[in-house]
Amino acid sequence: MRPSAGRPSAAPAVTVAGSRQRVTAIVVVVALVLAVFGLRLVYLQGINGPAIAQEALKDRLVSVSSVGARGQITDVNGVPLAVSVERYDVAVNQKQVATYKGTKDVPGGAAGVAQLLAPILGANPAELGGTLVGTSTYRYIAKSVVPDVARQIRALVLPGVQLEKVASRVYPKGTLAGNIVGFVGADGKGAQGLEYSLQGRLAGTGGSETYEIGGHGQTIPGGYDVATPAVPGSSARLTLISDVQWKAQEAANAQKAATGADAVTIVVMGARTGDVYAIADSDSIDPNNPGAGAAGALSRAVTQVFEPGSTGKVVTMAALLENGLATPTSQFQVPNQFTTPNGAGVITDAENHGVEHLTLTGILAQSSNVGTVTAGQTLTVQQRYDYLTKFGFGSRTGIEMPGESGGILRPFAKWDGRTQYNVLFGQGLAVNALQAVSVYGTVANGGVKVTPHVVAGWTSPDGTYTPVARPAGDRVISQNTAGELMTMLQSVVDAGSGTGNAAAIPGYRVAGKTGTAQELSSNGITASFVGVVPADAPQVVVGVFVTNPRTSVYGGVVAAPVFADVAGFTLASLGVAPSDTSAAPALYPTTW
Repeated sequence: MRPSAGRPSAAPAVTVAGSRQRVTAIVVVVALVLAVFGLRLVYLQGINGPAIAQEALKDRLVSVSSVGARGQITDVNGVPLAVSVERYDVAVNQKQVATYKGTKDVPGGAAGVAQLLAPILGANPAELGGTLVGTSTYRYIAKSVVPDVARQIRALVLPGVQLEKVASRVYPKGTLAGNIVGFVGADGKGAQGLEYSLQGRLAGTGGSETYEIGGHGQTIPGGYDVATPAVPGSSARLTLISDVQWKAQEAANAQKAATGADAVTIVVMGARTGDVYAIADSDSIDPNNPGAGAAGALSRAVTQVFEPGSTGKVVTMAALLENGLATPTSQFQVPNQFTTPNGAGVITDAENHGVEHLTLTGILAQSSNVGTVTAGQTLTVQQRYDYLTKFGFGSRTGIEMPGESGGILRPFAKWDGRTQYNVLFGQGLAVNALQAVSVYGTVANGGVKVTPHVVAGWTSPDGTYTPVARPAGDRVISQNTAGELMTMLQSVVDAGSGTGNAAAIPGYRVAGKTGTAQELSSNGITASFVGVVPADAPQVVVGVFVTNPRTSVYGGVVAAPVFADVAGFTLASLGVAPSDTSAAPALYPTTW
């Protein structure tokens, strides 16, 4: 009998309800996951999206600055003396340089970029490559390259290589007016001369640009780009005349060599305007390369002081005439020496002589210290001081140049017994060359003192020229007194009576004064001549100052001939007609 088959085991029951629960669970899980991603997406795009986008943009932004072009400095006729030229600094983002892909012939990265840039910059590829490797985002690899080099670099479109436009200062005339114009420092700011004193108006206002770049350093068209343009500075037009400045510098250098002097300074100024046509210092610096000369870059015409000596006697004469204490023909017996009534000492002339019978004009023409004190002692000490200050001694002239000394003029209450008399013939006080010239400018201008100036006006960035306003002059002496002085000063240059006959200029009447005096800062001397021409219709005042000449100490010998040379050239340059000698008044007698 076959055994009976067993009942098969029952399969697990699968209910509809269980399946539905599992599906629901899966759906819930998926929904939760999707919700999380959705919320995250909403957060990223809707809530934090702008911040993230901004962070990403920052990584793609490059900012470069630009310098507003510095204004030019020109002479009165527009001849450029200082100009700014377009140049470029080359900088790199070393991180971006590393992304350079290279080409078939050029390797990628810093080596390839160096290979392309080196011949353009005139650099060694290996050395240049070393400066391109690193993590710096802004490192300069070349400074002040010319526009053509910048164009070649820009055409390569290299990642991480940036060009920054800058302005470089150039002085086209080199040493011409170098000590007046001065120069700028490495920071582009004025360091000496007018470049320094006029910094506020010459300097431009810097600009900037921030723009978006791609992965290879290329500018993204239509991308972020915000720029603030640079604004150029104003340009200064000086009163200098380049031809006259050149002549004065040439004469200063030549006379320094001829006399073995330490230095020669020449000032040329408009007689009635105060316009400075030239200020020449021997051995002027070249602002393009001031080098070792930078320490002496300031003009000696305004920084170096000395006793005016006999050129200062004109102030004593002016005070005597103005106060009615003497006339040009007043007669004086002039002994060999003068003993001061206060017992302060004895005053002598340069050479021994017997008693001379000189007029006031003769005293000036012969440059007699004894005669000047004999006549000048009638002035009170207060009057002596007052006229020195009226003519500008002891005060800066106000010219726009930096570093001007006001000279030395102590209050008369502090004068000792000797100084009370010495000031009458230009000792016991100190002036700079420009102050000395300004005194004669006052006499030439009919007794009205004007402020010397070297800046004629300014041209704004839009091309508008505005002349500098001139303050009204101050009357120091009457026009009549000034006229008498001009005639007296002509006797100084007269061949028969004066010490300055070497200053004569054929065809022109010349009024002037010689001088020899000490420098207060040393034991040296300054020989000088200051003159006005034409004396009958003053146009030009010229002062020549020779420091420590070895050939002669007399201004009539070492300074007067230079005056004639420079003044004659200036008259021709300005087109000044010769004097009408037929109408010239007779000179005052010098003796009696």
